[in-house]
Amino acid sequence: MLPEVPRITHRHVDIDGVDVFYRESHPDRPDAPVLLLLHGFPSASHQFRRLMDVLGARYRLIAPDYPGFGHTRTPDGFTYTFDRLADVTEGFVRRLGLTRFVMYVFDFGAPVGFRLAERHPEWIAGLVVQNGNAYAEGLSDGARDFVALRPETAGAEKTIRGLLTLDGTRGQYETGVPDPAVIAPDGWTLDQHFLDLPGRKEAQVALAFDYHTNVERYGIWQEWLRTHTPPALITWGADDPFFPEPGARAYLRDLPEAELHLFATGHFALETHLAEIAPLIADFLDRVGS
Repeated sequence: MLPEVPRITHRHVDIDGVDVFYRESHPDRPDAPVLLLLHGFPSASHQFRRLMDVLGARYRLIAPDYPGFGHTRTPDGFTYTFDRLADVTEGFVRRLGLTRFVMYVFDFGAPVGFRLAERHPEWIAGLVVQNGNAYAEGLSDGARDFVALRPETAGAEKTIRGLLTLDGTRGQYETGVPDPAVIAPDGWTLDQHFLDLPGRKEAQVALAFDYHTNVERYGIWQEWLRTHTPPALITWGADDPFFPEPGARAYLRDLPEAELHLFATGHFALETHLAEIAPLIADFLDRVGS
């Protein structure tokens, strides 16, 4: 018997002048748990396509592209900061009428998602954390050097732009992966297509220089976790070159009841361990999503 294939739509919605693109699955159940999927750098909502195919018939999965990513289009003069990404994502959640959902935070999705959680704790039914860092010990030496970059630092912009090349993008997928043959090249190829669009590298440089504001909020987010104690599922690529394993274990200080699953892979854990991670998410949504 073939598995049920979900109906997935692809739409745009205007949020304060930003033309936000998003993907949404449409299960038959009107009360299906909602999972808001917040993507990472340098990707977009397309990184969740396989997960949506696996879970979308049973749950309502919603994945927007941030300003500066994927198919979302921004007006001239848009200011690229993590606060602004969160502003647009907050407006998107309101426009779709979401009032209670589980939030999947990966990479850039963590600083965007935790800003949403700060503003609207009542929205958050639970967290799925996949290599989404909120702790100092979750920063590798390379990540610390990256966070320290400032516009006035000699060579800083050149260093950032080095990550925005095809080799840099592909390396984020393959580093830490025992068998790169299991990773389809479509992800990094599509990511690079979007990075090469006019204005996109400038947007990423601006966000890179703003990344220190996330680290400065780690204490606030940790206090939020201790105060609100959301149910949490942590699935982590332990060999991530940016956010290594200690960042996953650190969550247990503030959420001792969280479920922790470590995988021998790199940053984009869904690319290599979808078969293991998807059932964990399904079980989690069944228990806390409604």
